[in-house]
Amino acid sequence: MIDCPVCKGKLALSKLKCGDCGIVMEGNFTLPRLARLPVDMRVLAEQMILCGGNLKEMATEIGISYPTLRRKIDELIATIAKLKSDDDNLIATILEGIDKGTIKSEEGIRRIREIQSEI
Repeated sequence: MIDCPVCKGKLALSKLKCGDCGIVMEGNFTLPRLARLPVDMRVLAEQMILCGGNLKEMATEIGISYPTLRRKIDELIATIAKLKSDDDNLIATILEGIDKGTIKSEEGIRRIREIQSEI
């Protein structure tokens, strides 16, 4: 769930807890790109993976025409490309902050790694 059940605004990830050792981390965390997709697009991406990328099979399985599925896939691609572009712009802003000294390098590197889903 990435939308608020009350107002439908975007929820922010601010707390993480390890189920094994109990350590709690608080801050502003970035969800992986695919987790930031709208629910219908996440479901579509999952179905595409489960069908091995075979769009004809997928269209049959979910009961829509191939052209309709192709349109939905194109929308998914455009949305992921926009998220990637936004991430790239955020990384550029972070690097600029590090260069200017307004962001500590350790914090900037952590944020960049998080955006790139490395942590």
